Amino acid sequence: MAGKRSLTTLQLDSLLEQQDIDSLVQQLESKHDPPVKPFLPNSKVNAHRTNRLWKAIGAEPHADLLDSWTEENLEIFDGNIENFIGTTKIPTGIAGPLRVNGLFAQGDYPVPLATSEAALVASYHRGACLISAAGGCTSMMLYQALNRSPAFAFETMREAGQFVAWSMEVFDDFQQQANATTQHGKLIDVGTTIEGNHVYLNFEFTTGDASGQNMVTIATQAICDFIQENCPVPIKRLYVEGNLSGDKKASSQAYTSCRGRKVTAEVILTPEVLEKYVHATPRQMIDYWRMSAIGGVLSGTMGVQGHFANGLAALYIATGQDAACVAESAMGVTRFEETSEGNLYASVTLPGVMVGTVGGGTGLPSQKACLELMGLHGSGNSAALAEVCAALLLGGELSIIAALATGDFTKAHHKLAR
Repeated sequence: MAGKRSLTTLQLDSLLEQQDIDSLVQQLESKHDPPVKPFLPNSKVNAHRTNRLWKAIGAEPHADLLDSWTEENLEIFDGNIENFIGTTKIPTGIAGPLRVNGLFAQGDYPVPLATSEAALVASYHRGACLISAAGGCTSMMLYQALNRSPAFAFETMREAGQFVAWSMEVFDDFQQQANATTQHGKLIDVGTTIEGNHVYLNFEFTTGDASGQNMVTIATQAICDFIQENCPVPIKRLYVEGNLSGDKKASSQAYTSCRGRKVTAEVILTPEVLEKYVHATPRQMIDYWRMSAIGGVLSGTMGVQGHFANGLAALYIATGQDAACVAESAMGVTRFEETSEGNLYASVTLPGVMVGTVGGGTGLPSQKACLELMGLHGSGNSAALAEVCAALLLGGELSIIAALATGDFTKAHHKLAR
C-alpha cells in the first residue's frame, strides 16, 4: 500500500495551493460542537417511518427517490432495507438469447443486466450471440457449498488441541444443532485451523436454492451455543465468524476449493462463426489471451480472466443477488486453445458463484421480474442460474478478448460511451 514520491508530492501540492499544513491539521481534528443527531434507526418500511426520515434529513421527499409507484408500494421492501427513503433506478438491458446446454440450465435465456456502464450490455450481448450461433455452450455446476468459520480463543495451545479433538467427536451433534435451524440447509463438513492458542472451525453447508449467508450464520450460531454449553475446555473468547470463511473477499482458500457454486462452461467456435460475429481469427484470440494471461500473473491477480466482475455485478443487481459477493465470485480462469481442426476452444471456470433464486432480494418486484424473464425464479432453479452465470461470463470473455485482439475495444467505447 506504499505511495510513490511523485504521487505524494502531487497530492501535497494540490492540498497546499489554498492553505498551509497547520490549517490542514486543524481541519482534520475531531469536532464535537454542534453534536451530531443520528437518524432514528428504522427497520420497518412504511409511510410514517419513511416520511419521518425525510424530515430528519431536512428535505422534502425527492420525487426521483420516492416516486409515486414506490410510495404506493412501500411495504414490499420491508425486510430488505433499513432507514428506507426510496428506490434507485438502474438501467437494465437484455443480452442474448444465450443458449445453454447444462446439467440444470437447458434452453435459450434472455439475460437481464443492470448497469450504468455504456458498452457493457453490448459486449455481453455480442458474446451471447456468438455462443448461440455455435449451438450454445456446455455449462456445468460441479458442486455447491457455503462456509462459516467461528473462532475460539483458549489459554494455551494444549487446550486448543483438546478442543479440536472434542469437536471431531461431536460432529454429529453439530449437525443436529445446525440442521434444526433450517429446512433447506445442511451441515456437511468441518475443517480445523489451529494458530497458537486460537482455533478456527470452518463449517461447510449446502443451502438449497438460497445464496445462504444468513442461513449459515444462524446455523453456526446454534453450533456455537452448543459448544459454549458443552465444551469440556474453558473458552476465553468465541466469535461466530473469525474471518476465515472468505465472506465477500477474494481469498486463495475460496479460489482453490468452493464457496458458493463451482461452475465451468466451454464452447468450440469455428473460424467462420468467429469472423461473422467478432471479426477475429482463432489465432488472434489465442495470441491475445496468452499475453493477457501472463499480464494477469505478473499483476498478481487471483486466477486469470478478463472481466468476470462486469457481467456478474450487472446480473447480480438485476436479479437481487448480494452485489458485495462479486468481490469473491469474480475469481476464476479463462482458457483459450486451438483444436486439432483449427477451431477455438474457450472455457471459463469459477470456484465460487454466490447466487440464489429464493430469499434475499430475489423477491423484490424488479428483481423477481428479471428472474422470471429467464424462467429461473423460485425453488429448484439456483443451479441453473449458476450455469447461466458461467455461460454469460464465457460470452463476455470472448467478446472483450476479440475486441482487444482486433483493436475494436477503444472504437466500441468511443461509439457507445460518448
